[in-house]
Formats: sequence, C-alpha cells, structure tokens
Amino acid sequence: QVQLVESGGGFVQAGGSLRLSCVVSASIFSIITMGWYRQAPGKQRELVASITSGGSTNYADSVKGRFTISRDNQNTVYLQMNSLRPEATAVYYCHARLRRMSYEYGYWGQGTQVTVSS
Repeated sequence: QVQLVESGGGFVQAGGSLRLSCVVSASIFSIITMGWYRQAPGKQRELVASITSGGSTNYADSVKGRFTISRDNQNTVYLQMNSLRPEATAVYYCHARLRRMSYEYGYWGQGTQVTVSS
C-alpha cells in the first residue's frame, strides 16, 4: 500500500516562508521522482517543483530562486518556499512516481492549503 502524507501548509503574509513536507510510504516500490504541484481556485493543477532519485531538480519558472525542493534518505520530500507572494495561494499536492518491476505508477497526497495574504 502506498501513502503520501503532507504537512506544513498554513497562512503566511507576503514575503514570508513556509516549508512543506511529504512522507512517502511505499516499501515495495522504488521511487523515480517526487514532486509538488499546486492548484489554485478555478485553475488547473500545475507543477511547482520535482526531484529525481538521483537528485536532479526541476522548477516552474514562477518559483525559481525562491522555492527549493529537497529529499532525505527516508523517502521524505520537502519544499522550502521563501519570499511568498499572494499568487502562491493554492492547495499544494505531493506526487510520487514509483516503479515496481517493469511498471510505473503515480500517486498523490491529500493536499495541504497554503494561503499568502497581501
């Protein structure tokens, strides 16, 4: 069974910081990539940042230089968000792409709300 459990969302004023965490429990799978997506009201879900098992990272242009994705050896992925802007207000979802034998699967967390006030 696979579980993604997120934490760290909340309310912050513009210019502030938040750190999101996501623990991926997937003992029989290997992790290919882990990432963070967000969905604002009335908008499509979009990629914020991702990190591969080898440590390569990818960021949306809108967050480059302000957000940092990282992971530890315990299948936890983090998103450090600095200099937050009101347009970052959204539900943030953790995503993991996993492999078992020759098959790949994508899983989502339940989402955590981030609200940035102006």
